[in-house]
Amino acid sequence: MEVIQSIKKEKTGYLLVTKSGIKIPLSEDSLVKHRLLKGSEVSEELLNQVKEEASFDIGYQKALNYLSYQLRSEKEIKDYLKKQEINPPQIKQIIDKLKDLSLLDDKVFAESYVRTAIRTTDKGPQGVKEFLMKKGVPSDFIDEALILFDDTHQLELGQKLGEKMARKYQKSSQKERINKIRQQLFIKGFKSDVISSVIDGLAFDDDEDEYDLLVKQGDKLWRRHERVETRKKHQKIKQSLYQKGFSIDDINRYIEEKEMELE
Repeated sequence: MEVIQSIKKEKTGYLLVTKSGIKIPLSEDSLVKHRLLKGSEVSEELLNQVKEEASFDIGYQKALNYLSYQLRSEKEIKDYLKKQEINPPQIKQIIDKLKDLSLLDDKVFAESYVRTAIRTTDKGPQGVKEFLMKKGVPSDFIDEALILFDDTHQLELGQKLGEKMARKYQKSSQKERINKIRQQLFIKGFKSDVISSVIDGLAFDDDEDEYDLLVKQGDKLWRRHERVETRKKHQKIKQSLYQKGFSIDDINRYIEEKEMELE
């Protein structure tokens, strides 16, 4: 038997201390339920029961607090409670209670995230799927939720991103810009047919604008290699401009015009 030496009120509940030095944080419900009073004797069995109840109460309050900031997946709650050193049996009880109260539902979590992702992120459907998989959401819930991310939403978001990227890479050749836009949209999780539609809908510079851009890039390279022997210089400039996506005809035109200009 153990004797209760003190019961102190704390911010999150009470702290029970026995004469042998055992300390058990507990809720007011446990205190009243078991009629725990200073100086009373308690069995080891009752103390173990109180410990389990305390673990549940503390874990449940922590879970509620964690949920108060935003929706969470079941895996997130489990991982969080493990870090808080809540015992596995109590974690299961807490998860079950949260589900019963409709405070934890992976299907709702997935649907909510997809809606939010469409409005506020630049992720395509594959990017959204990967995020939900990391959160431990079952694949059938993910597939159902992704129905919300239809082709219309994908195309609208893809067009916004495509236009933004086209401006970002405006100093690159048209070919290089297209490759970069395609690559970035793929990384963000957009489907290939949507990516193609986005690129088809973008307005790129006409041939003269493209050539003006080549001249600017070419002049930089010319200055960089001005001390290099002519044939080698031409070779280096051609190679660099070709790698940047400019056409070989435009590159040759530039080299010829540059040589005539310097004569």
